[in-house]
Amino acid sequence: MPISLLRGGVSKIRSLCGPLWRRGARDEDPLTPAELAALNNKFFGYELARALADALPRREGLSPQTVNLVCKPSTQADLEADWVAYWAGELHIPVLFHRKLWELCYVLQALWERGCLEEGRRGLAFGCGREAIASYLAARGVFVTATDLAPQDARAQGWVGTQQHAGSTDYLYYDHLCDRAEFDRRVSWRSVDMNAIPADLRDYDFCWSVCAFEHLGSIEQGLSFVENAMATVKSGGIAVHTTEFNYLFEDKTMSKGSTVLFLRRHFEELRARLIARGHHVEILDFDVGAKALDRFIDTAPFPVGPRSNLLRFWQETVHIKVAVGGYPATCYGLIIRRGEAA
Repeated sequence: MPISLLRGGVSKIRSLCGPLWRRGARDEDPLTPAELAALNNKFFGYELARALADALPRREGLSPQTVNLVCKPSTQADLEADWVAYWAGELHIPVLFHRKLWELCYVLQALWERGCLEEGRRGLAFGCGREAIASYLAARGVFVTATDLAPQDARAQGWVGTQQHAGSTDYLYYDHLCDRAEFDRRVSWRSVDMNAIPADLRDYDFCWSVCAFEHLGSIEQGLSFVENAMATVKSGGIAVHTTEFNYLFEDKTMSKGSTVLFLRRHFEELRARLIARGHHVEILDFDVGAKALDRFIDTAPFPVGPRSNLLRFWQETVHIKVAVGGYPATCYGLIIRRGEAA
């Protein structure tokens, strides 16, 4: 089962949250009552997520449908919807309640609705890790420039060791999605620092990033990247990005470091900045949902990190919301069209 297509993104969450599980605790140390309570809550949340996924209707013969996607957070309702089921099927991933699946489907849905998946289009991926999107787009006749940190920089930040870094197109090729010759003809790779986008990356029909710009060092560096990335697409071109959303706090967040969490006001500020530069930004929706899995906030331990032995009976995490640095977070998607006068 190609659930491994999700692992590059899932491992980011594991690496971020794993150390939060009782710092310094060893595998052989006994559990505290608080840790046992958290573990019980976690397992029941996973069971609920799997039961709800198993109860979803069998959907065959789906076709892409317009849902007028806007800027929004990941929700249980989205993951239950036919549009997610369609793109999950296209990627050969079973529908499960995981925010990383939502990110992949969000990007593809946003691009499809805006005519970016047509043969001959050109797309640019930032911080692509080992995503399957490049293989899928190549199979549809789209040309892709995939970018990531230079290997030496990625090693310094720990991305190579956790299998989240792509040092060549080999890491982006999935044989069940695309013929190798077609992939090699349409997909190229180069190292790019998202804080210093090369001036020759221009005139693409679209660009995208999946949970990448929260790792650029600060809130401001992340927002600046989104602004600067608009220069890579032609007039009328599309940018789709997903990132981390601290949805329960108004002012307090992780604002600097290897991972930051954006607040509602940051997205509102970014939208105003982009509009001032002549771009069109879709409506900002901040409804994080009210279903059972929208209220389940996953916590450590995770399969990688301290106390990972506690999850030996669990193959995958299953969550839409997750605690990062003590802040409840989920994914948030942005859709921007470059203005004619920008």
